[in-house]
Amino acid sequence: MNVTEAVTTRRSIRQFLDKPVPFEVIRRVMDKARWAPSGCNYQPWQATILTGQPLADFRSKIVGKPMGQLEYSWDAPAAHEEYKERLNGISKGMFEALGIARDDSAGRMAAMARNVTSFDAPCLLLCYFPRFMLEPQWSDTGMWLQTIALLLREEGLDSCFQEFMAFYAKEIRDFLGLDHDSTMFFCGMAIGYRDPDAPVNNFARERVPLEQQVKFLGWD
Repeated sequence: MNVTEAVTTRRSIRQFLDKPVPFEVIRRVMDKARWAPSGCNYQPWQATILTGQPLADFRSKIVGKPMGQLEYSWDAPAAHEEYKERLNGISKGMFEALGIARDDSAGRMAAMARNVTSFDAPCLLLCYFPRFMLEPQWSDTGMWLQTIALLLREEGLDSCFQEFMAFYAKEIRDFLGLDHDSTMFFCGMAIGYRDPDAPVNNFARERVPLEQQVKFLGWD
């Protein structure tokens, strides 16, 4: 698989096959991802990756727990109409693929609740870093996570970024034995093999036209 294929076939997967992720594969991906760029070579990212019994134990700690207070905002753009429309568009496609009507509040809540178990993915990456890291280092961590996602595609695996997991930052730090005062939990990443037949993995997505986001100067 080349880079273009990895970029264009990557998508947020919300239904996985019941198939374990081999250790040698996930370790190979993470070892390569160390070469992701970071300003000043700080390499701020840290992670713990769970599977098997440890993952089951973790899920038992948060299933049924009320969501906590977010330590950072991930939905501020939704206050602006242009970005809210993009959010509404992807939500509409996902719920339609799941066969959940717009007025089915219970069905929508149940679908969103599947985030708690990371859509039953067989592997879960939990990403965090020291609290003193600021916006540039958050950006660096995003580049690292994207690098992981593309390397997973190269291996025939898929993922779903889960900022949703930040609602359980306290429980996650407790489970991993991380200090609450010095550690910022960022996000989860569900990892596994996509179910190719699941409608939720196949609905059409839209991207903003290139010319709306990028200007080219100096070419005729």
